[in-house]
Amino acid sequence: MNAELRTGYTTGSCAAAAAKAAALALVYGTVAHHVTISLPRGGRVTLEVSRVEIGEHCCRAEVIKDAGDDPDVTHGLTIAAEVSLQEGEIFITGGPGVGTVTKPGLAVPVGQAAINPVPRQMIEREVREVLGPGRGARVVISAPGGEEVAAQTMNPRLGIVGGISILGTGGIVRPMSEEAYRRSLVPQIDQALALGYRRLVLTPGRLGVNKAGELGLPPAAVVETSNFIGAMLEECAQRPVEAVLLLGHLGKLVKVAAGIFHTLGRLADARRETIAAYAALQGAPRHVIEALMTMNTADEAVEILKNCGLSRVFHRLAAAASRRAAWYVRDKFRVGTLMYALSGEIVGYDEGARQIGGQLGWQIELK
Repeated sequence: MNAELRTGYTTGSCAAAAAKAAALALVYGTVAHHVTISLPRGGRVTLEVSRVEIGEHCCRAEVIKDAGDDPDVTHGLTIAAEVSLQEGEIFITGGPGVGTVTKPGLAVPVGQAAINPVPRQMIEREVREVLGPGRGARVVISAPGGEEVAAQTMNPRLGIVGGISILGTGGIVRPMSEEAYRRSLVPQIDQALALGYRRLVLTPGRLGVNKAGELGLPPAAVVETSNFIGAMLEECAQRPVEAVLLLGHLGKLVKVAAGIFHTLGRLADARRETIAAYAALQGAPRHVIEALMTMNTADEAVEILKNCGLSRVFHRLAAAASRRAAWYVRDKFRVGTLMYALSGEIVGYDEGARQIGGQLGWQIELK
């Protein structure tokens, strides 16, 4: 039996713990090696403090981010807090390695450090516990090396520049949390809406983002879904989205045509069967169907169908993907689909794609 996976702590919890340790050093001269903080949803946890520096007017403490067994890119990053006394309230801002928000639509206003509301509340609560009533403080959260780490996150897409975000709604990182990853994708939708887009482009990954750029689609309207196409369609349906263009590699979007909305291969894979079925409906002979059913990759279908004059099968698959997606969200908005091969060749699209892409100003002419 596999050992139970180990939980870890969010950057928000680490920041709150570092801020508390720095406040203890400032107010009491205490060098804490561990601090206990409250979690947003109840309960308390104790985190190790890796370093405390005591100054006359400002103290600094550091906590090493421990993500447990979750493959979090911020695992091992130092989260630091500098605390100094000041008149008034507790003011929280970001230092080196913590990003700055430059685009609207996120939980933090433009121009502020990317420290989300729940972590801010956690930091303020822990510092207030040490200070007591009536005293204010300036708290600067930093993350040395955070700018390099942020390049591996969604921050560049979201317009968060200069570093990581301080995140976490529960304070605890659950190992291999698919739900947490899915939630991290949703702010793209809110940001696109805040920038005035009601027609969005949903694409599974970076290849699709690059393809959207080649087509001249506005970058701010492009939303990465990873394998969570269905979940992201549902998120769109809960917001004032008017239309969605599904744009992606044929291997992903053929699955949507089959009604598969979580496209991770090990969960469900009906690419061969779906392409073969639609080819059969177009009158493909038996040897073509057999070739489709034994192909190693979905891209092989492009040449197989082209060689027998059945390339339009991909147009029917695109239309099927749009119908399935529209049904999935109970026709809350229009859907169009455009799919391409790894070579970059556009192989399938429907009328919905033509209309929505045109409204978004893409710079191509479809045959």
